[in-house]
Amino acid sequence: MKRFSALLPARIAVIAGFFLLAFVFSHCKTPPAATPLKLVQPPFLWENANVYFLLTDRFNNGTMGNDVSFGRTDPSAKLRGFMGGDIKGISQKIEEGYFDKLGITAIWFTPVVEQIHGQVDEGTGPTYGYHGYWTKDWTRLDPNFGTEQELAEMVDLAHRHGIRVLLDVVINHTGPVTEQDPLWADWARTGPRCVYKGYESTVTCTLVDNLPDIKTESDQPVDLPPFLLEKWKKEGRLAREMAELDAFFQRTGYPRAPRFYIIKWLTDYIRKYGVDGYRCDTAKHIEENVWAELRKEADIAFRDWKKANPGKVLDDNEFYMVGEVYFYQISGGRLYDFGDRKVDYFSHGFSSLINFELKSDANRDYESIFSKYSSLLYGPLKGKSVLNYLTSHDDGEPFDKKRERPFEAGTKLLLCPGAAQVYYGDETNRSLIIEGTSGDATLRSFMNWDQFGGSSSGFAVREVLEHWQKLGRFRRAHPAV
Repeated sequence: MKRFSALLPARIAVIAGFFLLAFVFSHCKTPPAATPLKLVQPPFLWENANVYFLLTDRFNNGTMGNDVSFGRTDPSAKLRGFMGGDIKGISQKIEEGYFDKLGITAIWFTPVVEQIHGQVDEGTGPTYGYHGYWTKDWTRLDPNFGTEQELAEMVDLAHRHGIRVLLDVVINHTGPVTEQDPLWADWARTGPRCVYKGYESTVTCTLVDNLPDIKTESDQPVDLPPFLLEKWKKEGRLAREMAELDAFFQRTGYPRAPRFYIIKWLTDYIRKYGVDGYRCDTAKHIEENVWAELRKEADIAFRDWKKANPGKVLDDNEFYMVGEVYFYQISGGRLYDFGDRKVDYFSHGFSSLINFELKSDANRDYESIFSKYSSLLYGPLKGKSVLNYLTSHDDGEPFDKKRERPFEAGTKLLLCPGAAQVYYGDETNRSLIIEGTSGDATLRSFMNWDQFGGSSSGFAVREVLEHWQKLGRFRRAHPAV
């Protein structure tokens, strides 16, 4: 009753205003001319972006002509081989308006650079580099994912829909060594393996066996691997690649150390295609100064692209970098604690970090979640942001793994302060438990387009999708969220 009483004066004022307008209009000899409504697009802010994260190979197959490349035909363990998803498939869904209806404002897709040609078994069965994190050549797209023209068309198409593009980048490691894929010799170490007992044993080490760790700490000049030179020669682009490297090192004055080659190659994708940001893989496994160096060159490349393409520039936002500092939690504010050292990644090039805490916070009530995140983002994290998620491609303990709370999940993720990461299939209740898989493959099934007219985990897919669509569009229309 008190609440109603408090609102009563406001309600009376609204009603009185309505009758006043009705009186004025009814006594006009000529009805007032209708003024067309001018819809004002809300400004795009990375701080509240609605980011759709997808595995390129698992989202949508735009063309079957590139489903097999480099003779990758050996039998793989379940969900551990290429399944046909590609860049063209992403473009098809952009064009259909799928992301628009979800209120998506940015797309992050897994790396599309050329992957190792061989197959590896890390204990979970024979696996190809379908996920994009096993680089063979940073300068070329993998044919399984698509062509340079298709990437350019996809970025342009996304931009025409007001959607930004996040490129997933890897500096920490090359792909595993196989008979077809040699070691990057002086560039990488093959041990020791990370034991996570402090900063050193998290950074200067290999994540797993046979995943060579780039010597990102080194300023020692190195030559390009012989296999890469031979590859470029066969592809008819050796002279061009070498000339571009010479120009880069002459402009910057950097030593020809491993990390600077890779920084050059990664920033080429900004300068050429106009991608809007990076999602940086395995960020805590690299010295933080390297990320600041990458950000410096990324900013230069983004400015160069804008200057060269004034008609394609969406806004005056700066280049965006979000880091995967595994286990970073928003409660830690700006710092990540290695145990023997705390690092502020926000002061080393990052606009945002992926927040690993919401998946557990989501079990709390709505008010406590939203109050907590608001106070942190407008307190110790003011001026920065986090990217919240509930499910992901390599988190074996996501929120609602059995997909029993899809409506609650959508509401808590999309109305929570901070940016939101929708993992492909969150909005369609795609199953995260696939029989016969091992390890993280269970999280990476093909997008469940075939279930759109039916159900998944006991829920009507269309109803779940409509819920996520309404919330996503609300979020896009109200940046204050």
